[in-house]
Amino acid sequence: QVQLVESGGGSVQAGGSLKLSCVASVATFMTACMGWFRQAPGKEREGVAAIDSDGSTSYADYVKGRFTLSKDNAKPTIYLQMNSLKPEDTAMYYCAAGQPWRACGPLIEPSFNYWGQGTQVTVSS
Repeated sequence: QVQLVESGGGSVQAGGSLKLSCVASVATFMTACMGWFRQAPGKEREGVAAIDSDGSTSYADYVKGRFTLSKDNAKPTIYLQMNSLKPEDTAMYYCAAGQPWRACGPLIEPSFNYWGQGTQVTVSS
């Protein structure tokens, strides 16, 4: 199975930036829908952003304009550039991938089949 490995999390003050990376073990998964979810303590996992094989992106309303999702098919890696971070962005961030050669669906957990181990993002006031 594909392995997704996240990195780039850390602690930052409100207004700061972080860039998360997710490396896929198999380059074929760059043909899949890939995205980021997050889960704060005591809350359900929620979709943050997704990117399709053609590079088209979608974002949750609460991150639109602040976060940017991109990918490098050659590495293969997806990135989440997070700017203007807020304390409410604090969560464990998970990389996710759907099935290769399948287009993105709704930004919900059932749309994705593979998950990384997560990387912690903490934003202080």
